[in-house]
Amino acid sequence: MIAPKISIVTPSYNQASFIEEALHSVKNQNYPSLEHIVVDGASTDRTVSILQEYSQKPDWQHLRWVSEPDQGQSDALNKGFRMASGEIVGWLNSDDLYRSSCFDKVAEAFSSHLDVDVLYGDYTWIDEKGHLLQIRREIEFNRFVLLYHRTLCVPSPSSFFKRRIFDEGNFIDVTYHYSMDWEFFLRLVRRGYQFQHLPELLADFRWQSESKTSKYVGGLLYQDRDRLVTQYSPLLAKSPRAVRPVCLGVLRVGAACRYWSEKLLRGYYFQQWSALETIE
Repeated sequence: MIAPKISIVTPSYNQASFIEEALHSVKNQNYPSLEHIVVDGASTDRTVSILQEYSQKPDWQHLRWVSEPDQGQSDALNKGFRMASGEIVGWLNSDDLYRSSCFDKVAEAFSSHLDVDVLYGDYTWIDEKGHLLQIRREIEFNRFVLLYHRTLCVPSPSSFFKRRIFDEGNFIDVTYHYSMDWEFFLRLVRRGYQFQHLPELLADFRWQSESKTSKYVGGLLYQDRDRLVTQYSPLLAKSPRAVRPVCLGVLRVGAACRYWSEKLLRGYYFQQWSALETIE
């Protein structure tokens, strides 16, 4: 079987402390048909010099990069998605990492499930120094949970997309700054694209002080998500405005119970810490 080309898009801004690890996590896949596109927002730290150094090395021809002012992470991602030429496209933030054999597993899964448009896997949490904190196993795809649960069940670091999604004009909405991934997934579901969970550890999500997730884990993040639920929920759209908060509360409880019960039945909560030593 000829390996499908994989394009990885990495938005970056002042992430010199982490971007080298991200670059190596892509390179070390040793995948035969690969491009890594880094879209930098005119960083003022060492990011650009790091990209220059690696792109000039003889065995780094897969690395492409641009550094220029942009409108933020969503704008950078859209630039990269438009540049991508692979049949499969991944989204890796500059402080996250791919785990060993990730691309082989993703390519095989897409080849085995030709009707799937978005594939997402399991992942880990790591700290700023790369130490493992938790294993995060995800549930099988569920539209109700995606829409109403406060925790995003399709993690962007371990998500991969068929190229046709972008060829058909689907890009990140730049008006969302904290939940752009969630809105993107909801829009793809609405438009009929097929999602599937791959029960493999594919990526490491880094908790670090300057990341959006760390800074805005409540507050602005939840405001973004409340706005999204109202926009995408047919049930809330039909409800009188006065009772929408109550309806939303009930729906969120139902989604949380659905999410937690599947994780509990599969033993995922026990695995979060008990299996850490086996995957170091």
